Amino acid sequence: MMNITGAIFDMDGTLLDSMPVWDSVGLDYLKGLGLQPRPGLRERLSTMSMRQAAAYFRSDYGVPLPEQEIVAGINARIEAFYRNTAPAKEGVAAFLQALQSRGIRMCVATATDRHLAQAALRRTGLLGYFSFLVTCTETQAKDRPEIFWEAQQRLGTRREETVVFEDALYAIRTAKQAGFPVAAVYDASSEADQAQIRRLADYYLQSFLEAEELLR
Repeated sequence: MMNITGAIFDMDGTLLDSMPVWDSVGLDYLKGLGLQPRPGLRERLSTMSMRQAAAYFRSDYGVPLPEQEIVAGINARIEAFYRNTAPAKEGVAAFLQALQSRGIRMCVATATDRHLAQAALRRTGLLGYFSFLVTCTETQAKDRPEIFWEAQQRLGTRREETVVFEDALYAIRTAKQAGFPVAAVYDASSEADQAQIRRLADYYLQSFLEAEELLR
């Protein structure tokens, strides 16, 4: 059973079934500029914030645009998906309602830019469960702990009682090393990492349909 007073939720791959859109957006962006993506680009981008990805495109691919313009160009490719399509994972709303009924404070910590995250969470009916959002663009990528620390401080909860819900191995590792209990949420995008994720996480959720069992 979780001893929990606060919860920090990742969005893509955790709250939303939205990782597939990220599989191709970086490749498509570069191709749109007439550049040929190199093998392994998707894996390289998977741990980066939008700012880091923009800097990488400038340094390694020679994209002759300011970082802010690159970020805007990537966002433009995925905006319709977040505003109109990105679905919530099954069972998410019921679990958030269960946490809310217990007085547990919740927030979102996401690599997606704020306006897109807010649009998707509002459309899926999830936004109202959260006290606030923090983004990697505004803090640091999740290969560093700052975003989790800032979220916890704003929640006003004790770190050891603030559970981080994440799907990606690198973010789970960062949160664990930063002193948080972690609930890993299965997502197909991290299929190859599931053995390591299970070893690292304090809790493991194949889906949110089984999540309320952790509160009993």
